Amino acid sequence: MANLSLTKIPMPEQKPEERIKNFQEVALGYTEEMAKEEATRCLNCKNRPCVSGCPVNVRIPDFIAQVAQGNFEEAYKIITATNCLPAVCGRVCTQESQCESKCVRGTKGESVGIGRLERFVADYHMAHAKDEEVKIEKNGHRVAVIGSGPSGLTCAGDLARLGYSVTIFEAFHKAGGVLVYGIPEFRLPKAIVQKEVDRLESLGVEMRTNFVIGKTLTVDELFAEGYEAIFIGSGAGLPSFMNIEGESLIGVYSANEYLTRVNLMKAYSDQYDTPIRHSKAVAVVGGGNVAMDAARTAKRLGAEKVYIVYRRSEEEMPARAEEVHHAKEEGIEFKCLNNPTRILGAENGEVRAIEVISMELGEPDASGRRKPIAIAGSEHEIEVDTVVMSIGTSPNPLIRSTTSGLDANARGCLVADAEMATSRPGVFAGGDAVTGAATVILAMGAGKTAASSIDKYIKEKNNG
Repeated sequence: MANLSLTKIPMPEQKPEERIKNFQEVALGYTEEMAKEEATRCLNCKNRPCVSGCPVNVRIPDFIAQVAQGNFEEAYKIITATNCLPAVCGRVCTQESQCESKCVRGTKGESVGIGRLERFVADYHMAHAKDEEVKIEKNGHRVAVIGSGPSGLTCAGDLARLGYSVTIFEAFHKAGGVLVYGIPEFRLPKAIVQKEVDRLESLGVEMRTNFVIGKTLTVDELFAEGYEAIFIGSGAGLPSFMNIEGESLIGVYSANEYLTRVNLMKAYSDQYDTPIRHSKAVAVVGGGNVAMDAARTAKRLGAEKVYIVYRRSEEEMPARAEEVHHAKEEGIEFKCLNNPTRILGAENGEVRAIEVISMELGEPDASGRRKPIAIAGSEHEIEVDTVVMSIGTSPNPLIRSTTSGLDANARGCLVADAEMATSRPGVFAGGDAVTGAATVILAMGAGKTAASSIDKYIKEKNNG
């Protein structure tokens, strides 16, 4: 019988006053009883609108029905038939704007907690089951995947299941892309990512780390080595700055550098000798999920004051509502309708303050959000010793600058069609390398589409 409660089963969490002192996961996950109870809220709609909202087309009502019956392993099999990273998606996917936004229960109350249930199923499997040895007959064809982020991992996993010999080339020393360098431990434990990577390796995917395509080898050289197709899923790791006075001062970071030092290089741990600034007061410029991650990280590193400086109002903020809520609970102060004009330095060359100007909202711009307009004469200072710029990223130009016949747009993103094919035959691309910084699940959807297109391309080429 359906549970007609208008609200989701609450997710257990660490208390704010406790979690700001550690890097352990904030959300603690459902128990078996909680998961089964939440699963009974699903109406199992005939037209399945939630599935249409999932970029990787997980059979959502089917897996939830199995959870309701306590068949957690069967639920896992259903999810992983189309999603190779369920433990990741259950934690960081923007369900509220994807599958859950289509849920019928959301018209009168809260949607079914699809993401929470996906996380539960994945965690249950990791804790209780042993992955069966998968024997896949190789088809004799080789594919190279550049980048081990969500799009690359998804593409590689789908191709491996089809029998391809797949090699992933990763620039960093550890596989996972943005999942390991960009998302903090308290939102996505790195052990979870490693288990997902290990599962792909069990399918025969080869991981080659410390391998910079465009330097170590070029795309042309990969083809010369016998790879019949290449997928570029190298992400968007080139940070943007405002080009204002003071950005070269000691204590100014890009969010990418700040989070990479902490997440991938474990600067938060005394066991690692990774330099990081332990600040008293931090201003994080930006209003997206990365800005929330940087601000919450700064708090855990001991900052007494952490500010989010954002030029629009909170209503226009692109960060997930859950991340904003958690940041506020943890004492992050929001300085909305403020825009930096310069960063002020002390005599020793370090940051001493950030100057901002107050803003008001005008008419909507091309993005549909109301355009921020500076209020003349409203400049004022916020005393800080660290500034973290989190105003967006773009793809690194290295690959496109060392590859002939590869078109890019004005933003530096690779141009790919609906099938993820680029202007260079045999080269496919997807995720942030094509769209610019976007979500994990959209990158995964692109990787899945690319795998299908690569399979079709190689078959047609060899049968033609």
